[in-house]
Amino acid sequence: MGRNSSSAGESASDDAPTAAFRSIRDRFPFKRNNSSSSTPDLPRSAKTTPTSHKTSRSHFHHKRKLSLYPFKGKSRLYLCIFVVIFMFPLASMVLQSSIMARFRHGVGGDRMRWRWSVKDGLEFGSSLAFVPRRRIELNGSRLDWLRSQPRIGVRPPRIGLILGNMKKDPSALLLYSVMKNLISLGYLLKLYALDDGRARSVWRELGGPVSILSPERYGYIDWSIYEGIIVDSLEAKHAISSLMQEPFCSVPLIWIIQEDTLANRLQLYENMGWNHLISNWKTAFSRADVVVFPDFSFPMLYSVLDTGNFFVIPGTPIDVWAAESYSETHSKSQLRKENGFDNDDLLVLIVGSSFFYSDLAWDYAVAMHELEPLLLKYAGSNDVGFRSKFIFLCGNSGKDYSDALQDVASRLSLNQGSLKHYGINSDVDGLILMADVVLYGSSQDEQGFPPLLTRAMSFGIPVLAPDYPIIRKYIVNGVHGIVFRKNDPESLKNAFSLLISEGKLTRFARSVASSGRLHAKNMFAEECIIGLAELVEDIFHFPSDVLLPSRASQLNNIIWEWSLFRRGLDQISSDTENLYLEDYLRINSSIIYDLEEDFALGNVSHGHSEGWIGDIPTISDWDILNEIESSEEDERLEREEIEERMEKHIGEWDEIYRNARKSEKLRFETNERDEGELERTGQLICIYEIYNGAGGWPFLHHGSLYRGLSLSTRARRLSSDDVDAVGRLPILNETYYRDILCEIGGMFAISNGIDNIHKAPWIGFQSWRATGRKVSLSKKAEEVLEKTIQENTKGDVIYFWACLDMDRGVVGNNDLLTFWSTCDIMNAGRCRTSFENAFRKMYGLPSNVEALPPMPQGGGHWLALHSWAMPTSSFLEFIMFSRMFVDSLHSLHVNSNQTSDCFLGFSAPEKKYCYCRIAELLVNVWAYHSGRKMVYIDPHSGLLKEQQPVDQRKGFMWTKYFNITLLKSMDEDLAEAADDDDHPYRRWLWPLTGEVFWQGVYEREREERYRVKMDKKRKLKEKIVDRLKHGYRQKTLGG
Repeated sequence: MGRNSSSAGESASDDAPTAAFRSIRDRFPFKRNNSSSSTPDLPRSAKTTPTSHKTSRSHFHHKRKLSLYPFKGKSRLYLCIFVVIFMFPLASMVLQSSIMARFRHGVGGDRMRWRWSVKDGLEFGSSLAFVPRRRIELNGSRLDWLRSQPRIGVRPPRIGLILGNMKKDPSALLLYSVMKNLISLGYLLKLYALDDGRARSVWRELGGPVSILSPERYGYIDWSIYEGIIVDSLEAKHAISSLMQEPFCSVPLIWIIQEDTLANRLQLYENMGWNHLISNWKTAFSRADVVVFPDFSFPMLYSVLDTGNFFVIPGTPIDVWAAESYSETHSKSQLRKENGFDNDDLLVLIVGSSFFYSDLAWDYAVAMHELEPLLLKYAGSNDVGFRSKFIFLCGNSGKDYSDALQDVASRLSLNQGSLKHYGINSDVDGLILMADVVLYGSSQDEQGFPPLLTRAMSFGIPVLAPDYPIIRKYIVNGVHGIVFRKNDPESLKNAFSLLISEGKLTRFARSVASSGRLHAKNMFAEECIIGLAELVEDIFHFPSDVLLPSRASQLNNIIWEWSLFRRGLDQISSDTENLYLEDYLRINSSIIYDLEEDFALGNVSHGHSEGWIGDIPTISDWDILNEIESSEEDERLEREEIEERMEKHIGEWDEIYRNARKSEKLRFETNERDEGELERTGQLICIYEIYNGAGGWPFLHHGSLYRGLSLSTRARRLSSDDVDAVGRLPILNETYYRDILCEIGGMFAISNGIDNIHKAPWIGFQSWRATGRKVSLSKKAEEVLEKTIQENTKGDVIYFWACLDMDRGVVGNNDLLTFWSTCDIMNAGRCRTSFENAFRKMYGLPSNVEALPPMPQGGGHWLALHSWAMPTSSFLEFIMFSRMFVDSLHSLHVNSNQTSDCFLGFSAPEKKYCYCRIAELLVNVWAYHSGRKMVYIDPHSGLLKEQQPVDQRKGFMWTKYFNITLLKSMDEDLAEAADDDDHPYRRWLWPLTGEVFWQGVYEREREERYRVKMDKKRKLKEKIVDRLKHGYRQKTLGG
C-alpha cells in the first residue's frame, strides 16, 4: 500500500539493464521451500557483486515514476506543521536506511547473492511488467476458422503428455485438472512418465496405461502421431532431446515449468563461467514452441534462457495446498504462545510486494505513512481497551531491522512493543495463521495476484488490499475481502473499522474470511485451465482427419481436482511438511544437479546426460568435415605435383615387375563392395526403408534384407551403406520439393538409373513410421515373404503389410467409409476433386468424360505407409505412372491462383507435405486398375490373404489408362518435349523426377557413338598413311 501518483508507464529501451528477480518461491522460503540453506554447496565467492545484463528478450520493465513535490515552509508555523506532518516519513527513511544497510551487507543469505540487482533499472515508485515477445491471442480465432471449413473428422486429436514424475503434489494437481478438462473437450491423452510414483493409479484412470520412459527408450517413440506434446517439469529435459531431430522437431511442444530451482542457479553458472551449461539449457528451452509459467516473476528469473517463447498463464494451487497442509499440523493459539503473543492481542500482519529488490524498504516506508492514522488510533493510545500489535514482514530476521522499527515507534509515541518485525526467512506460514487481519501494504501494481494474500485467504484470515486492478479482478469487495482506495489513509481506516470492534473480529470479518477461504481454493482454476486449453488450440496442429475439440469457453464448473489429491495432502504431517515442499521444488529437479556435476567434471558433452543425441553430427560438424576434406584434397594434389617435378630413381626392373604383379593382385580392392552389398548379393529382394532425419534412425532395421534410403544427405546413418536419395535425384536437395514429395521422392531416386544400385528381381519399400506404429514385418513375416517370392516367380503380385486402417485409424470397423471418402478425409475433403483433375490433365480427357477411377465401396485392406514389395519391372512401371501423375497434380497447384498455399490440407504440416498423403494412396489405384494381384501379409503372424481378387474387378478396372504401352508412349512424349525445352509451365517438375529418354535420345546417342567410332578410324588411317609415306620414326630421348 503506498502512494502511486505515477505517470504512464514507459517501456525500457532494449539497451537498458534487464533485471531478474527473486521468485515468489525463493522470496518466501516458507511457501515452497522452508529450508533456508537449500542451495547445494558449490564453490562460491564470499561476496557477489550484482550484475546487470543487457538483453533484447521478450520482457520489458515498464516504469511508473512517482512524482514527489517537496514541502517548503516559509515561517516558524509552517516549519512546525512540516515537522509534525512529515515526522513519520522521515522516521520511515531511517527505517529504510537501516534495512538497506543490512540488505546491502547480505542479510538475505547466500541465495540472495545469486539474484540480479535491479537497482539500476528501477526507480522508487516504478513497476514491472512482463511483455512476451511472441503475441499469442487466446481467443480461439484460429480454431474458429477451421470449424467454418467443411471437414469430416474421424478421430480425436491426440496429446502426448510427458510427466517428470508421478508424485502427488501441487504440480500434479494443476496438470491433472487441466488434462481432465482437455479430455472433456474431446482430446485423447497418451501418458509417458520418467519415474513411477503414488499418483500412477490416478493418472491411469484419466488417460489409460502410463509408459515409463527410460533413457534408452527416448528415441523409440513415434511422436509424429500426436497433434502436440505437453511436457511437465524440468525433469523431462532428456526426453525432449528425442524431439529435437527431424522428423520430430516440427511436432508442437508446450513445456510447463512450475519450478524455480534452475532460475536460482543461473547466476551461479555465469559466475563460474559455465556458459556451455547455460547454452545446453537454452537449447532445450528453444525447442518448445511455448514455455508456460504459472507466475509473472518466472520469465524474469529465467530471462537468460529466453528465446522469445516465454508465456505466462497465471494460477497454481500451491499456496492453497501449502496453507491447508500447514493448518493440519499447527494451531493459532500454540503459534501465538511460541511467538510471545497473547490470545487476546489484536495482530495485524502487513505484507508487501513479492518483488523484493534493492529499494525494498521504500515500499514499506510509504506503507507506514499510509498506516499512520491507523497506528495512532490502535497502537498510540491505551484508551481502546485492547492491545494491538502490527507485524511487518520484510527483509530478513536481524537486529537492525527491529531497532529501526522501534525507533519509528518511539518517534510516533506508539505503545511499547506495538510494532514487530519478522523476516521472510521466518515461519511466515505461522505468522499469517496467528494474525487476525492481513493487510497488503505495497505500492507496487503487479501483474499477478500477491501470493501471500492467497495464502492468507486459504488460512481463513480476512484481508485488506488497495484497489489495484489485479486485486479487483479476483476479490469482490465485502465478499472475499476488503478493498480500499489506494493512497487514501481515511479509506483504509474505515475499511479496518469494518473488521475490528472492541479488539475482536466482527461477524462481518468472519463472514468475509470464510467466504475468502472458499473462494481461494479454486480462485485461479478457471483462468489457468481455460488459458491452457486455448493455448493448446493455438499451438497444436489439427489435421483434416481430426475431430475438432469443443470450445474452451464451454467448460463449466472448473475447479482443481482436490478430491483425488486430498489423500496425498492428508498424509503430510508436521515432520514431513517442510521436507515435502522442499522435495517438490528441489528433488524434482535433480536433473539440474546431475548436469552441474557433469559440467564440473568436464564430461557433459560425452556423458549420459545428452543421451544418444550427442553422437548426431550437426550442420556445423558437416561444414567442418567438408573443410577438412577439401584441405586434405588440396594438400594431396600439391604433394603429387611436387613429386612429379622431382627426379626419381626408377630402380631395378625386377623390383618394378614385382610391384606391378602385386598391384594386379590388389586391384580388386579399388572396386571392393561394402559389407552390406556383399550380404545382399544373390538375394531376391531388397526392402528400402525411407527416412528423413536422425530421429528415424532407431526405427530402421539392420540386416541384408533392408537398406536405408535417406531423403537428406546430412541425415544419413553413420557407418552404413544407406542410399543417398539427394545424390541420385538432385531435386531432393531443395527443401520445398523434398517436403511435398516425401517418401515417393525417395522412390523416384531409386528408379533413376536403377541398374547401378538395385539388381534384385524384387524390390520393396517401407517407411520408418511402420516400425513406430508396430506394423513392420516380424522375423516370421520376413521369412514368409522371402519364401513366397522364391516359390511363386510368375505373375505380377504386390505384397503389402501396412494397411490404411492400421495407419491412421480412419477405416477401422466403419464400413461406411470407402477408399475415396478416406482419401478425402486425409486431404481436406479435396482428394477426389484433385485426383480427377490431375488424371484428366494427365491423359488430356475432355470435361464430359469421367476421370475418377472407380474403387470398391468397402471391404478388404488398402496399402499405406509405402510398405509393400513387387517385381522390379512392375516398380518401374508404377514409377512411370506416378511421375506423370504427380507432375500433373503439381501443375494444377502451380497454375492455381494461390500458388503459395496447398489445397490438400488445413494444418501447417499438411500444407508443407502437400502431395504426401495422396501419393501414399496412389499405389492402390495403380495396382487395382493395372490388374496386379494384391496380397496382404499379416506383419506379426505372416498369414497371407488376397485383397480385392482380380476376378471380382472385371468390369470395374480402367486397364486402358494403365496399359504399359500407353504409359511408355506418354513418357516418350514428355521426354521429347523436355529434350526440346518445350516446358508446359515454369519449373517443370517431370524432367526433374527421373530419367528423360525417348527414341530421339537413343538415336542421338547412337549417332554420337558412330561419330566417335568413325573419328577413331580416320585418325588410325591417317597414322598408317603417314607411316607408309615417311616410315616409322622413334622419338628422340627427351624430345
